[in-house]
Amino acid sequence: MATAAAASNKFESFFETTLADADPEIFGAIRNELGRQRHEIELIASENIVSRAVLEAQGSIMTNKYAEGYPGKRYYGGCQFVDGAA
Repeated sequence: MATAAAASNKFESFFETTLADADPEIFGAIRNELGRQRHEIELIASENIVSRAVLEAQGSIMTNKYAEGYPGKRYYGGCQFVDGAA
């Protein structure tokens, strides 16, 4: 039973562990880059800073979904919520 409980905790932590806890070094690099972007003027057009809303959308759970095709005519199932965002 102890093994099943440990496996369950490991499974739950997979979905709940923050980047800061999982990889503090990467978290620090991202935090430092955010500070750089907030306090310096970026003159490279392809590196424009985006809003928090855009960052949230790009880093959302939708990243996990492959949705090839067009809304309502996807090649794979389970795309009803992706189609709602299209």
